[in-house]
Amino acid sequence: MARLLYTHNALSNMERMVDFMLQDDPAIALQTFDLIESALTILTRHPLVGRPVEHGLRELLISRGATGYIALYRYNEVLDEAMVLPVRHQREADYV
Repeated sequence: MARLLYTHNALSNMERMVDFMLQDDPAIALQTFDLIESALTILTRHPLVGRPVEHGLRELLISRGATGYIALYRYNEVLDEAMVLPVRHQREADYV
């Protein structure tokens, strides 16, 4: 089972998204956080599930209604760990 690690950037992104949603609907904010966290946990068992992108990185698409979120991550096979980098809403600019 792969180890799942989060960069400071990933944690900041998730905190910012939840803070934004808390302003409108706290229940939706918590559901969304749980959805993202649950999706990222899949990487512990299936670290290559995300689609490959440039520079050895992978993207995990996390569906939420008509849109969703994208988590950029790097899987290190030698260490058997998935490092979560930025996490963004699909409509958000400046992904990387």
